[in-house]
Amino acid sequence: MTTAPFGTVAVEPFGDSAVMVTVPHAEQAVRRSAIVAFRDRFLAHRPHGVLDVVSGLESLLIEFDPLRTAPEHVEYAVRLLARWAPGDGPELPRAVREFAVPVVFDEETGPDLVSVAEEVRLEPAELVEAIAKSTFTVALLGAAMAPMMDGLELPGPVRRRAEPRTDVAPGAIMIAGDNAIIQPFPGPTGWRVVGRTPHTIVDISRPDPVSFGPGDVMRFVPVTRDEAAALGAGFLLPVEVSL
Repeated sequence: MTTAPFGTVAVEPFGDSAVMVTVPHAEQAVRRSAIVAFRDRFLAHRPHGVLDVVSGLESLLIEFDPLRTAPEHVEYAVRLLARWAPGDGPELPRAVREFAVPVVFDEETGPDLVSVAEEVRLEPAELVEAIAKSTFTVALLGAAMAPMMDGLELPGPVRRRAEPRTDVAPGAIMIAGDNAIIQPFPGPTGWRVVGRTPHTIVDISRPDPVSFGPGDVMRFVPVTRDEAAALGAGFLLPVEVSL
Protein backbone atom coordinates (compact mmCIF):
# COMPACT_ATOMS: atom_id res chain seq x y z
CA MET A 1 0.00 0.00 0.00
CA THR A 2 1.22 3.50 -0.83
CA THR A 3 2.45 5.39 2.21
CA ALA A 4 -0.42 7.53 3.44
CA PRO A 5 0.32 11.26 3.86
CA PHE A 6 -1.83 11.43 6.98
CA GLY A 7 -0.41 14.76 8.09
CA THR A 8 -2.36 16.49 5.31
CA VAL A 9 -5.86 15.24 6.12
CA ALA A 10 -8.69 17.70 5.51
CA VAL A 11 -11.63 17.75 7.94
CA GLU A 12 -14.87 19.49 6.95
CA PRO A 13 -18.21 19.78 8.79
CA PHE A 14 -20.98 17.62 7.34
CA GLY A 15 -24.21 18.81 8.90
CA ASP A 16 -24.55 19.11 12.67
CA SER A 17 -23.43 15.60 13.61
CA ALA A 18 -20.74 14.48 11.19
CA VAL A 19 -17.41 15.45 9.65
CA MET A 20 -15.93 14.45 6.31
CA VAL A 21 -12.26 13.44 6.19
CA THR A 22 -10.22 13.40 2.98
CA VAL A 23 -6.53 13.12 2.12
CA PRO A 24 -5.53 15.87 -0.33
CA HIS A 25 -3.10 14.47 -2.89
CA ALA A 26 -2.64 14.79 -6.65
CA GLU A 27 -2.65 11.01 -7.20
CA GLN A 28 -5.95 9.15 -7.00
CA ALA A 29 -4.27 5.90 -5.93
CA VAL A 30 -2.65 7.66 -2.96
CA ARG A 31 -5.91 9.32 -1.90
CA ARG A 32 -7.76 6.01 -1.97
CA SER A 33 -5.14 3.86 -0.26
CA ALA A 34 -4.54 6.55 2.37
CA ILE A 35 -8.19 6.87 3.35
CA VAL A 36 -8.51 3.08 3.73
CA ALA A 37 -5.42 2.97 5.94
CA PHE A 38 -6.60 5.94 7.99
CA ARG A 39 -10.02 4.31 8.45
CA ASP A 40 -8.37 1.25 10.01
CA ARG A 41 -6.34 3.48 12.33
CA PHE A 42 -9.37 5.55 13.33
CA LEU A 43 -11.49 2.47 14.06
CA ALA A 44 -8.71 1.04 16.22
CA HIS A 45 -8.84 4.21 18.33
CA ARG A 46 -12.49 5.25 17.98
CA PRO A 47 -13.05 8.47 20.01
CA HIS A 48 -15.81 8.92 22.56
CA GLY A 49 -19.16 9.81 21.01
CA VAL A 50 -18.48 8.47 17.51
CA LEU A 51 -21.54 6.55 16.26
CA ASP A 52 -20.54 5.34 12.80
CA VAL A 53 -17.79 5.55 10.19
CA VAL A 54 -18.86 5.39 6.54
CA SER A 55 -16.19 4.73 3.92
CA GLY A 56 -16.19 6.43 0.54
CA LEU A 57 -13.79 5.80 -2.31
CA GLU A 58 -11.73 8.83 -1.28
CA SER A 59 -13.39 9.99 1.93
CA LEU A 60 -14.44 9.00 5.42
CA LEU A 61 -17.72 10.23 6.92
CA ILE A 62 -17.53 10.21 10.72
CA GLU A 63 -20.92 10.45 12.43
CA PHE A 64 -21.09 11.40 16.11
CA ASP A 65 -23.59 12.06 18.86
CA PRO A 66 -23.67 15.87 19.43
CA LEU A 67 -24.98 15.27 22.97
CA ARG A 68 -21.84 13.30 23.88
CA THR A 69 -19.12 15.13 21.98
CA ALA A 70 -18.54 18.20 19.80
CA PRO A 71 -17.29 18.65 16.21
CA GLU A 72 -14.06 20.27 17.39
CA HIS A 73 -13.33 17.28 19.64
CA VAL A 74 -13.84 14.85 16.76
CA GLU A 75 -11.69 16.98 14.47
CA TYR A 76 -8.96 17.15 17.11
CA ALA A 77 -9.00 13.35 17.42
CA VAL A 78 -8.82 12.96 13.63
CA ARG A 79 -5.85 15.30 13.31
CA LEU A 80 -4.09 13.76 16.31
CA LEU A 81 -4.41 10.28 14.80
CA ALA A 82 -3.28 11.62 11.42
CA ARG A 83 -0.09 13.03 12.91
CA TRP A 84 0.99 9.74 14.44
CA ALA A 85 4.01 8.36 12.66
CA PRO A 86 4.38 4.57 12.51
CA GLY A 87 5.37 3.40 15.97
CA ASP A 88 3.96 6.47 17.78
CA GLY A 89 0.87 4.56 18.88
CA PRO A 90 -0.41 1.02 19.22
CA GLU A 91 -1.27 0.22 15.62
CA LEU A 92 -3.49 -2.80 14.99
CA PRO A 93 -2.55 -3.93 11.49
CA ARG A 94 -5.30 -5.80 9.69
CA ALA A 95 -4.32 -8.78 7.59
CA VAL A 96 -5.43 -8.50 3.96
CA ARG A 97 -7.78 -11.32 3.00
CA GLU A 98 -7.83 -12.71 -0.53
CA PHE A 99 -10.82 -14.08 -2.40
CA ALA A 100 -11.18 -16.16 -5.55
CA VAL A 101 -14.73 -15.51 -6.75
CA PRO A 102 -16.12 -18.03 -9.26
CA VAL A 103 -18.10 -16.28 -11.99
CA VAL A 104 -20.18 -17.45 -14.95
CA PHE A 105 -19.63 -15.05 -17.84
CA ASP A 106 -22.21 -15.43 -20.63
CA GLU A 107 -24.99 -13.43 -22.24
CA GLU A 108 -27.62 -14.67 -19.78
CA THR A 109 -25.70 -13.98 -16.56
CA GLY A 110 -24.01 -10.95 -18.14
CA PRO A 111 -26.53 -9.14 -20.37
CA ASP A 112 -24.11 -6.22 -20.84
CA LEU A 113 -21.10 -8.38 -21.65
CA VAL A 114 -21.28 -7.94 -25.42
CA SER A 115 -22.01 -4.20 -25.34
CA VAL A 116 -19.15 -3.55 -22.90
CA ALA A 117 -16.78 -5.56 -25.11
CA GLU A 118 -17.79 -3.45 -28.11
CA GLU A 119 -17.33 -0.25 -26.10
CA VAL A 120 -13.75 -1.08 -25.09
CA ARG A 121 -12.98 -2.64 -28.50
CA LEU A 122 -12.46 -6.21 -27.35
CA GLU A 123 -14.06 -9.51 -28.21
CA PRO A 124 -16.30 -10.86 -25.40
CA ALA A 125 -13.77 -13.61 -24.65
CA GLU A 126 -11.00 -11.01 -24.45
CA LEU A 127 -13.10 -8.91 -22.08
CA VAL A 128 -13.64 -11.90 -19.78
CA GLU A 129 -9.90 -12.62 -19.87
CA ALA A 130 -9.08 -8.99 -18.97
CA ILE A 131 -11.55 -9.02 -16.06
CA ALA A 132 -10.11 -12.31 -14.82
CA LYS A 133 -6.57 -10.90 -14.97
CA SER A 134 -7.55 -7.78 -12.99
CA THR A 135 -6.77 -7.68 -9.28
CA PHE A 136 -9.53 -5.91 -7.38
CA THR A 137 -9.16 -4.19 -4.03
CA VAL A 138 -12.25 -3.55 -1.89
CA ALA A 139 -12.41 0.23 -1.47
CA LEU A 140 -15.61 0.37 0.58
CA LEU A 141 -18.83 -1.42 1.40
CA GLY A 142 -21.66 0.23 -0.47
CA ALA A 143 -25.41 -0.12 -0.15
CA ALA A 144 -26.45 -3.43 1.49
CA MET A 145 -22.75 -4.07 2.23
CA ALA A 146 -21.90 -4.60 -1.45
CA PRO A 147 -18.12 -4.63 -2.04
CA MET A 148 -17.11 -1.74 -4.30
CA MET A 149 -13.69 -2.42 -5.80
CA ASP A 150 -10.90 -0.65 -7.65
CA GLY A 151 -8.59 -2.35 -10.12
CA LEU A 152 -10.48 -3.05 -13.35
CA GLU A 153 -7.87 -3.10 -16.12
CA LEU A 154 -9.44 -2.48 -19.53
CA PRO A 155 -8.40 -0.35 -22.54
CA GLY A 156 -10.74 2.40 -21.28
CA PRO A 157 -13.32 3.25 -18.61
CA VAL A 158 -16.76 1.64 -18.86
CA ARG A 159 -19.81 3.89 -19.08
CA ARG A 160 -22.86 3.29 -16.91
CA ARG A 161 -26.13 2.35 -18.56
CA ALA A 162 -28.22 5.23 -19.90
CA GLU A 163 -31.31 3.41 -18.57
CA PRO A 164 -30.77 1.52 -15.29
CA ARG A 165 -31.92 -2.07 -14.94
CA THR A 166 -34.79 -2.42 -12.49
CA ASP A 167 -34.09 -5.89 -11.07
CA VAL A 168 -30.61 -7.40 -11.07
CA ALA A 169 -30.08 -10.86 -9.57
CA PRO A 170 -27.97 -11.34 -6.43
CA GLY A 171 -24.40 -12.32 -7.22
CA ALA A 172 -24.33 -10.17 -10.35
CA ILE A 173 -20.84 -8.95 -11.26
CA MET A 174 -21.11 -5.33 -12.38
CA ILE A 175 -18.57 -2.84 -13.71
CA ALA A 176 -18.43 0.91 -14.35
CA GLY A 177 -15.47 3.25 -14.84
CA ASP A 178 -12.50 1.28 -13.53
CA ASN A 179 -14.51 -0.22 -10.65
CA ALA A 180 -16.41 -3.44 -10.01
CA ILE A 181 -19.12 -4.35 -7.54
CA ILE A 182 -21.05 -7.51 -6.61
CA GLN A 183 -24.83 -7.25 -6.15
CA PRO A 184 -25.74 -8.82 -2.77
CA PHE A 185 -29.55 -8.74 -3.13
CA PRO A 186 -32.05 -8.27 -5.99
CA GLY A 187 -32.39 -4.63 -6.94
CA PRO A 188 -31.91 -1.89 -9.54
CA THR A 189 -28.58 -0.68 -10.88
CA GLY A 190 -27.07 1.52 -13.56
CA TRP A 191 -23.83 -0.50 -13.56
CA ARG A 192 -23.09 -2.85 -16.48
CA VAL A 193 -23.79 -6.50 -15.66
CA VAL A 194 -21.17 -8.86 -17.11
CA GLY A 195 -21.53 -12.11 -15.11
CA ARG A 196 -22.74 -13.76 -11.92
CA THR A 197 -21.25 -15.71 -9.04
CA PRO A 198 -23.16 -18.57 -7.40
CA HIS A 199 -21.84 -17.57 -3.99
CA THR A 200 -23.81 -15.69 -1.35
CA ILE A 201 -22.06 -12.35 -0.81
CA VAL A 202 -24.05 -11.06 2.17
CA ASP A 203 -25.89 -13.25 4.68
CA ILE A 204 -27.70 -11.23 7.34
CA SER A 205 -28.43 -14.40 9.35
CA ARG A 206 -24.72 -14.73 10.20
CA PRO A 207 -23.05 -12.88 13.12
CA ASP A 208 -20.69 -11.41 10.50
CA PRO A 209 -22.87 -10.84 7.40
CA VAL A 210 -19.84 -10.38 5.13
CA SER A 211 -16.40 -11.96 5.09
CA PHE A 212 -14.61 -9.05 3.38
CA GLY A 213 -13.77 -5.44 4.16
CA PRO A 214 -11.89 -2.45 2.77
CA GLY A 215 -8.38 -3.38 1.69
CA ASP A 216 -9.17 -7.01 0.90
CA VAL A 217 -8.31 -8.40 -2.53
CA MET A 218 -10.60 -10.24 -4.96
CA ARG A 219 -10.11 -11.92 -8.32
CA PHE A 220 -12.85 -13.25 -10.55
CA VAL A 221 -12.35 -16.83 -11.75
CA PRO A 222 -14.38 -17.83 -14.85
CA VAL A 223 -16.33 -21.07 -14.41
CA THR A 224 -18.88 -22.94 -16.50
CA ARG A 225 -22.55 -23.22 -15.58
CA ASP A 226 -22.05 -26.84 -14.53
CA GLU A 227 -19.11 -25.89 -12.31
CA ALA A 228 -21.14 -23.08 -10.76
CA ALA A 229 -24.05 -25.44 -10.09
CA ALA A 230 -21.70 -27.90 -8.39
CA LEU A 231 -20.38 -25.13 -6.13
CA GLY A 232 -23.86 -24.12 -5.00
CA ALA A 233 -24.77 -20.86 -3.28
CA GLY A 234 -22.25 -21.15 -0.47
CA PHE A 235 -21.17 -18.15 1.59
CA LEU A 236 -18.14 -16.38 0.08
CA LEU A 237 -15.03 -17.04 2.19
CA PRO A 238 -11.39 -16.04 1.73
CA VAL A 239 -8.86 -18.45 0.32
CA GLU A 240 -5.89 -19.67 2.32
CA VAL A 241 -3.27 -19.13 -0.38
CA SER A 242 -2.26 -16.14 -2.48
CA LEU A 243 -4.38 -15.55 -5.57
